[in-house]
Amino acid sequence: MAARSGPTVRRRRLGLELRQLREAAGLTAAEAAKAIRGSEAKISRMENGLVSFRAIDVSDLLHAYGITDEARREAILALAKETRQPGWWHTYGDVVPRWFEVYVGLEAEASYIATFEVLLVPGLLQTADYACAVMQAATPQVSDAEIDRAVELRLGRQKVLTADPPPQLWVILDEAAVRRTVGGPDVMRAQLVHLIDISRRPGITIQVLPFRLGAHAGMGGSFVLLGFPDGDNAPEIVYIDQATGSLYLDRPGDVSQYRERMDRLRASAYDENASRRVIADAMEGTDDEHAT
Repeated sequence: MAARSGPTVRRRRLGLELRQLREAAGLTAAEAAKAIRGSEAKISRMENGLVSFRAIDVSDLLHAYGITDEARREAILALAKETRQPGWWHTYGDVVPRWFEVYVGLEAEASYIATFEVLLVPGLLQTADYACAVMQAATPQVSDAEIDRAVELRLGRQKVLTADPPPQLWVILDEAAVRRTVGGPDVMRAQLVHLIDISRRPGITIQVLPFRLGAHAGMGGSFVLLGFPDGDNAPEIVYIDQATGSLYLDRPGDVSQYRERMDRLRASAYDENASRRVIADAMEGTDDEHAT
């Protein structure tokens, strides 16, 4: 089966190649910025694959880096052109901040996704009603129409789970995420039923991290680890969601720390069958709420 690939991974691949060419040429990011009449921050965004690439910028950088072989220049410029192809999620730019569009692109092209969530069910596993309740609570100032659009995007993201091939998905949920009633008993019960059902799909693993564990490897908060088919040209990346932005980590040392953290969380969490029993027990809790 062919690997899924799109503009986001191509941006990372091109950014990595440009960084390697700059370093081989012995230039600093500040010196490279002068070649495109830009800033050092722009070079950083380009090399990290967080932006699309203008052909003129790439051409000027190749000139500054001493790349004169015409075939190589054409191949790199062709890749730059491919980075400008919009993903399906770009049509939701009215309700999605630019910094999150980058994550949606990475998620859509990942070969595996490992996530630890402290408070909520992750977006890829949310029901529409649960997602709506989360957004209404988090952004009460947003109109119903905008929330509907954002929920539509979230459900669109979930199509990656039925792609060919789908990514391997491994989710560690703090027990708080399955015990906290979001949207009322009926909404939460439906969400928990969905978790149990989807946990039985091939390639999807859901584990619950028990309350009784106390302090654990994930005390620093939620994070996502994404891997890609072409690991050499698109290395693993860690995504950390923040209230008004996001943090992307791709340095090998940083990624290694989070990979180790995820391994420790997996070892500490209930296994898959025990996790389903915990989720089922939480469902009974929603029934108790109806009774009171």
